Amino acid sequence: MLIAADKFKGSLTAVEVAEHVTAGLRRAVPGLDVAAVPVADGGDGTVAAALAAGFTRHEARATGPTGTPVTATFALRADGTAVVEMAEASGLQHLPGGVFAPLTATTYGTGELLLAALDAGATSIVFGVGGSATTDGGAGMLAALGARFLDADGEPVGPGGGPLRELATADLSGLDPRLARTEIVLASDVDNPLTGPKGAPAVYGPQKGADEDDVATLDAALAHYAEVLERAVGPKAAEYALAPGAGAAGGIGYGALVGLDAAFRPGIDVMLDVLGFGPALAKATFVITGEGSLDEQTLHGKAPAGVAAAARAAGLDVVAVCGRLQLPQEALDRAGIRRAYALTDLESDPARCMAEAGPLLERAAESLARDFLV
Repeated sequence: MLIAADKFKGSLTAVEVAEHVTAGLRRAVPGLDVAAVPVADGGDGTVAAALAAGFTRHEARATGPTGTPVTATFALRADGTAVVEMAEASGLQHLPGGVFAPLTATTYGTGELLLAALDAGATSIVFGVGGSATTDGGAGMLAALGARFLDADGEPVGPGGGPLRELATADLSGLDPRLARTEIVLASDVDNPLTGPKGAPAVYGPQKGADEDDVATLDAALAHYAEVLERAVGPKAAEYALAPGAGAAGGIGYGALVGLDAAFRPGIDVMLDVLGFGPALAKATFVITGEGSLDEQTLHGKAPAGVAAAARAAGLDVVAVCGRLQLPQEALDRAGIRRAYALTDLESDPARCMAEAGPLLERAAESLARDFLV
């Protein structure tokens, strides 16, 4: 049995999910051979999954999204592969008092985190983006890495996406030279462009506190930012603004594509490679995946869909565990998931379901084992 599940957000880490599923399975089938590869799709929880896979934990002080210092974690493997999660430095969880700052939140700390990974010896970086508090197009990140963004008076523009409307010149020549020797993979399940109706401000800005006027301000500011970058680095800046992934995490995807020469790949594909899922799958005869909510988003690049696709290609049966299930069986079938076991089927009260997720998950896994393994 191979357990390859993501976290149950707000309740259990991916490691804890695997532990509780294993306990439930072995109640029904004592001595069952179980292996676990906790997975993530590039969003929050990506570093934790890498640490569970044997990467070494590193910490660095970084600038939070509103300027308050934070302690951020990244993961590094002996071969020089680092996993850096932008939410560790610039995520919503670092907003003081949970107060949004849609126009001024900065990714500067993410740039500092990337520098820390380089200082620790990283030669390739898996850059997971998601859960950001920011919509600055990655300008803060690039500034921390050595770029200069100046207004008409030759002064640095302020932090965040809003002040980019005052941007007059951009200079990327001062970027840390190690970046040119470092393979950077932008791992994301977001394929939005930078601006427009499907761009970062319009689609994700409201989740970060942006009202209608803020969205319009940010969209215009990021469009202007792309125009200034086009003058600085050439036509690729305009091309990347339209590219899939440019709108990821408030446009930090755009900054990574233009400034870091990053390669965009679906987050779950990257992470399955990095976490050693392939070798584990080769030894498996049955696969269990899952996440907190199996819903329409799951089908668009989330971890369970990626795991199920790989397992199905290997000819293996896949079942899922989840906190709540919001997909009909036909959708599960199309994703390659034979059946899903939801905790809400065992406990209808959402608050209790989250509070007692561990024991409930063990009960669900026991039922799963009796249905498929006994």
